[in-house]
Amino acid sequence: MSFPDITGELSARMPELRGRMIANQPLADLTWFRVGGPAQVLFTPADEGDLAYFLRHLPADIPVMVVGLGSNLIVREGGVPGVVIRLGRGFNEIKVEEGHRLRVGTAVPDVKLARAAADAGIDGLAFYRGIPGGIGGALRMNAGAHGGETKDALVEARGVDRAGNIRVFANADFGFTYRHSGAPADVIFTSALYQGRPGETAAILEEMDRITQAREASQPIREKTGGSTFKNPPGHKAWQLIDAAGCRGLTLGGAQMSPMHCNFLINTGGATAADIEGLGEEVRRRVKAHSGVELEWEIKRIGIPA
Repeated sequence: MSFPDITGELSARMPELRGRMIANQPLADLTWFRVGGPAQVLFTPADEGDLAYFLRHLPADIPVMVVGLGSNLIVREGGVPGVVIRLGRGFNEIKVEEGHRLRVGTAVPDVKLARAAADAGIDGLAFYRGIPGGIGGALRMNAGAHGGETKDALVEARGVDRAGNIRVFANADFGFTYRHSGAPADVIFTSALYQGRPGETAAILEEMDRITQAREASQPIREKTGGSTFKNPPGHKAWQLIDAAGCRGLTLGGAQMSPMHCNFLINTGGATAADIEGLGEEVRRRVKAHSGVELEWEIKRIGIPA
């Protein structure tokens, strides 16, 4: 599958663009599942100003999709029409600020934020050690683990909207709920400010080690996986519903519900995106039939089917 190459047309519209555009760039290697088709255009902006410039000059009828570290993402084999934006080096800075605060770019991996906070003696962010992915995704889905959530520590975040305007959102503007942010869907977050509290580096690192050990003991983190597949429904744990419906270890093609943690989809080696998404839908069907509960995807799915 390939799309018409529109990079020449876009370059002509944006003579001052500093970032990189690639036509029909395969996305499989940018996701933890290692599946999926190409982006019609993959754009990596140089920095926030470059991103704003690009969006201001991008025709309004061209769709825009953002991908982060690809840890919580299924890209369908038909690929993603329009522009896929991936933030890189211009968005990976971490600054320690007064008052036990950290300002971080949204391309920073969650684990790197946790480590930087520990090194600075800032407590309250160690829970990020247990979350795969990057800060941009954490903001969008109120990522959390081990008793902490993004909403508990975020002060504000900067972003660029589809019209190319730079905007700042306070914590209250996000409308955070469980694994969800109510921030405008067209905003691409570029940096975030976190508030921690005084702590001892050794104690924080010890807590991070405990989180690491807990993950390794209970989750298939060394597999090609996307983390938790479904959100926990109110009053339930997704993995318990999946287990009770007989879906632990269930397979479809090269995809499997992990025998180790049955709320984790894994690519056993030869899965397609259709296998992985199809297995997830089959699990949803069986859980609904068994318990009456409708599971909601936590993994993001983008693109068109093959």
